[in-house]
This record gives sequence, structure tokens and C-alpha cells, in this order.
Amino acid sequence: MCMLSRKATCNSHGQDSSYFLGWQEYEKNPFHEVRNTKGIIQMGLAENQLCFDILKSWIANNPDAAGFKRNGESIFAELALFQDYHGIPEFKKALTEFMSEIRGNKVSFDPNHLVLAAGATSANETLMFCLANHGEAFLLPTPYYPGFDRDLKWRTGVEIIPIHCTSSNGFQITETALQEAYLEAQKRNLRVKGVLVTNPSNPLGTTMTRNELNMLVSFVDEKGIHLVSDEIYSGTAFSTPSFVSVMEILKERKCDENGSQVWKRVHVVYSLSKDLGLPGFRVGAIYSNDDMVVAAATKMSSFGLVSSQTQYLLAAMLSDKKLTKNYISENHKRLRQRQKKLVSGLQKAGISCLKGNAGLFCWVDMRHLLRSNTFEAEMELWKKIVYEVRLNISPGSSCHCTEPGWFRVCFANMSEETLDLAMQRLKAFVTEYYNVPEVNGHGQNSRLNHSRRRSLTKWVFRLSFDDRSPIPGR
Repeated sequence: MCMLSRKATCNSHGQDSSYFLGWQEYEKNPFHEVRNTKGIIQMGLAENQLCFDILKSWIANNPDAAGFKRNGESIFAELALFQDYHGIPEFKKALTEFMSEIRGNKVSFDPNHLVLAAGATSANETLMFCLANHGEAFLLPTPYYPGFDRDLKWRTGVEIIPIHCTSSNGFQITETALQEAYLEAQKRNLRVKGVLVTNPSNPLGTTMTRNELNMLVSFVDEKGIHLVSDEIYSGTAFSTPSFVSVMEILKERKCDENGSQVWKRVHVVYSLSKDLGLPGFRVGAIYSNDDMVVAAATKMSSFGLVSSQTQYLLAAMLSDKKLTKNYISENHKRLRQRQKKLVSGLQKAGISCLKGNAGLFCWVDMRHLLRSNTFEAEMELWKKIVYEVRLNISPGSSCHCTEPGWFRVCFANMSEETLDLAMQRLKAFVTEYYNVPEVNGHGQNSRLNHSRRRSLTKWVFRLSFDDRSPIPGR
């Protein structure tokens, strides 16, 4: 008889996804620029390390904040003792002002409507607990972040119904796809409680259009359901079109003035993990205009608080307007340059990607490298790239993409030299097995050398996680 709970023994966490399996393979043989130059390069981790020098410089020049002092006097005891779960007011004020600044100050945020959480993972799960019961559903456009299968479903019991998006229109949400997802939930006798989107999109690296956002607001208004906008990449929109927050759409529609109920049914998730590159600090937030949601989420936040020390340091950092203005500008510049470098490297390998303007990754099109238009072929190619090319990238199937052959490739968590090496490895692989020329200006390449494709197919069929383990340093 099992002495553990069903939750402890069930397999619904999503840890067996290829998204997480790639990480496990990387951890067995991690690349290092000196100690392990033949290891696996981590391109499956959406971390922003491009502006650490700015943050480290600020900390060096502001020793009181980093040393937990105020006017030269230690406040260690004040920060070490118990703090309630409402958060330090100075930090919540600084965070909401930073959120506004990222959005060009086109919208403002009330600190009293902000709930702190230990990262976006905690914030999204808390919102699910607040908005839906076990067995009820949220609609999510595909492809979506693989971790949502864990964050939204695992402990809450909420079901995810996909809104199927395709490459035919750049994976944008259509009204038809929305309605079809809603009807699918009804067929399964699931009550739909809302729609959740990431804007900018993870994994697409694109921002949502005003038309999409207006369509979503109209849809949830008509259905009487919620809209959750995960905007943790809002500060990474480095190119046109610019990022538009759902809060800006609500303001334009005067939802706060005309008494529309949708004003209270739209909620924003935010974090400093991506925009500021601080995932280890575990700082997330929920913003809602519904007082009941704020009250319930605040109570639940006691299970995932942000430490007082972290809040104090970041309150000082984000209150420095000279720093935040320079950081936002420089972050956009460096992300734009790094994304351009990745796109150029992919083109030299005969690979194109979806045109992106945000995020820490590109949505890469490798459909022409598949032996067949199947997800089995996608997994074969992915294993080849992980084990032989020694790059960990995320297959589209892990993001619930409906089309085989798309991959998410991250670019902001490594040095330029490491990115160059990754592109050299990828180009050598494509050249050896496919003889694919560089992509032209229209993102197209010539037909494959089919004899080389057959050679790859025979080799790759022998690969599996069960019978092949990576050799350290190989």
C-alpha cells in the first residue's frame, strides 16, 4: 500500500517533457568556455545575462542597499524579523513605477492592486487558484511555454484547452481558433473560466497586435470569463512593433470609466526574471483591478513570499530613475544586437525563423530538415542536435505546436563567443548531412540533398534517451 498521496505519486508535473529532458542532458555534460569546450551549449534556457554589468556597477556604487543599510546605519534586524505578506510599500511603489516605465508610461499601476509572489510560476498558479476550480478550464494559444503544464495544472487541477495557431499567419490568434477552443471545452463538459496569453510570446518572440488584444478583450467580455496576460517579457521588446499591454487596451476602451465588468476580469502577471535578468531573486507579481482577487491572492502569497532583503535591495535599485532609464534603453539595444547575431548565424546554416521583435529567443523553422512531416521526425532531429551537435534547444512539440519542425532557440544566456561556437556547430551539421545553402533575403533555401537526408535518418533512428548517454567532454 502506497504511503504517499496521489499528488506525490502522479505523473502530471510535466517533468518528462522533452523541454525538461534537454536540460537534464545539458546538466550531464555542460559546456564551459575553458573546462569543457566540447560540452552541450545551453540554448534552452531563457535567461537575460546581457546587462549584468550595469546592475553590478550600480550595486558597487550603492553599498548601503547591498549592505542592508540606511544612511550608513545597519537595518539588518529590521529586515531579518517577521514581515507580513503585503510586501514592503517602498518596493511595491518602485515596482509598479518600473512596470509603467517599461510600458512607456502609457498606463499606471496602483501598488494597492499588486500582489507579490515568488516568481511568475507562483503568480500564475496563485491566479489559477483564485479564478478556477478543479476541473475547470483555461484556453491557451499554441505554441505556449512548456512550464504552463506544471504551473497552471499540476496542483490546481485546472485543464488547459489549446487555441490552435499556425504558421500561416505567424501564429497569431484568430477569432475562429478562439471559438473552436471554446466549443472543444464545451464538448468535453469543461467550464471555461478564462484565456491566458503570454505577451510578448514565449516561445514565439513576438508581441501581440492591437487587433489580437482587442479581439481577446471582446471575447472574454462576451463570454463573461477572465483574461490573464503574462507580461514577464514586456521589457524585452527591442524592435517594432512596440509592446502593447492589455492594460493599455482597457484604458483605450475606457473600461474603467464605463462600468464594464471586464475591467475586473483582466489580470496581469509580471516578474523581474526576464526584464531585469534576476530569476534567482524570485520576484513575481499579480496585478488585478478586482479587490476580491487581490485579497485572495494576498492571503495565498504567504506560501511564496519575496524575502524582505530582496525587496529592500530592489526598492533602492528600481527607485533610481537614472538607472532604470539607462537599463531599459541599453537592454533593448543589446537584445536587438544579439538576436540579429543569432538570426545571421542561422541564415548561414540555411535556417530561417519567425520574424521576432521581443523575448530572449527565436522561433526557428527547421521543417526542411525533417525526414518527414511528423513529430517523430522532429524528435529524431532534436536528439541529433542535443547529442551530436551538442546544443540544447527546445522542440516545438514540447510547446504544443501543431506543426512539426519548429524549435525555440535562446540567445541571451551566453557570451557572444559561445553563440558563435553554437552557430558554427549547427552550420557544420547542416552542411554535412543536408548540403543546405545560406537562406536568401526571403528566408528561403534550396531543396535538400536527399541522399544525405537518408544518411541522417538511418543514423538518427539509433538514438534514444534510453540507450545512449553523453560522454563528458565529447
